Amino acid sequence: MSLSESEVFLLPESAKTKKKKNHQRRTKVNQYKLTLYITGQSAKSAQAIANLRRICDQELTGQYELAIIDIIENPQLAEDERILATPTVIKERPPPLRRIIGDLSDRKKVLLGLDLEPRG
Repeated sequence: MSLSESEVFLLPESAKTKKKKNHQRRTKVNQYKLTLYITGQSAKSAQAIANLRRICDQELTGQYELAIIDIIENPQLAEDERILATPTVIKERPPPLRRIIGDLSDRKKVLLGLDLEPRG
């Protein structure tokens, strides 16, 4: 995946249509906005992207916006957000603002960081 200096990726909505009643209530009110900061085309970056996409598709079906920013290509954005380590995901919406650092492989910690309870 190549990222240009100003390129931001928005993930498409998932085609899944079945949602639990409580999940529908939560996501109709709260549209999630996430930004994932990565460093280049490293394996750690690829793993973080895959992990976050999987979690979002399973837990926030069609109710999220995800921007992926390569700090090598966009160092000023990283500086503005005070990104000290990558990968880092910032949950901007709904409040409160949260930061999760790492490859996002620990699903429970990521869900906790996003203020979500696992579906199912």
